[in-house]
Amino acid sequence: MRSEAARRAREAQTLNEANELDELIAGLRRDEKMIPPKYFYDERGSQLFDRITKLPEYYPTRTELRIMRDHIDEIAAVVGEQASLIEFGSGSSTKIRILLDHLQSLAAYVPVDISDEHLLAAAERLRQDYFPDIEILPIVADFTQVFELPIPTVPPVRNVVYFPGSTIGNFTPAAALDLLRIMHHEAKASGALLIGVDLQKDRATLERAYNDAQGVTAQFNLNMLRHINREYGANFNLDAFRHRAEYNAEQGRIEMRLDALSDMHIRLGGEEIAIARGEAILTEYSYKYTLDGFAALAQQAGFEVSRVWTDADNLFSVQYCERRYP
Repeated sequence: MRSEAARRAREAQTLNEANELDELIAGLRRDEKMIPPKYFYDERGSQLFDRITKLPEYYPTRTELRIMRDHIDEIAAVVGEQASLIEFGSGSSTKIRILLDHLQSLAAYVPVDISDEHLLAAAERLRQDYFPDIEILPIVADFTQVFELPIPTVPPVRNVVYFPGSTIGNFTPAAALDLLRIMHHEAKASGALLIGVDLQKDRATLERAYNDAQGVTAQFNLNMLRHINREYGANFNLDAFRHRAEYNAEQGRIEMRLDALSDMHIRLGGEEIAIARGEAILTEYSYKYTLDGFAALAQQAGFEVSRVWTDADNLFSVQYCERRYP
């Protein structure tokens, strides 16, 4: 039985890697070349992003943390007792500690992330601090696809999906709607969503946040290519690319790219892809929302925004959305 389960796991992993390779090749063959932002997050990418969140220019993390701390009693009250808290893209699980310290009788905490080493290390640190009071059940998964939830030892009264950090902005409106529908599915009946949503603001503040003086965001962007070289056998030369991030006011989004500094040919999955000097690879969108704009998007996915907390300057928001049937 164990050997059969191991065989199936290997087959699933092989299929997933083949699908990802096809995805990467298709993206690099587009008229506007692109790589999905999920490929940022190998172990080093996750560590670099943790550094980004502490940079002076990067306002979202410290602003969201301040909102959480200022309103934690109200947030804990709406989450309620004996919930299963499911965090999409948990990373180092820094923000979750504010909730775990204040939620009463939590049935389980379920961190979900694609970077297995980073996720499992963070889950172990949380177990040392919170187990046995809180059951920690990590899941290594691509949360843009429906995944199977573990069954906690204590049956949860409801599921609350937690998605902090404005990561919803990394998806186009159509893809964000698809993701919100997955969250709607995972929340189940009587469930809810607690989500961080970055708000529209002036260009200078936004562009500083993605072009920090220390160049950590540039390292993070370029590390995507290192990750693809290692995991998928590509031959990107990181020195042949330059980080660029600009705000597109018409679309309401930051656009992050890697600009090619010379002509080159990339080998990937047995294929060769030409990249010309001056050509760019799109690596990330970061959409910024109005409160009304996000409420309309959430409603399409079957959620109703019932509570919103913001900072004094309206830079960022934390929103609580109740699950409704579409």
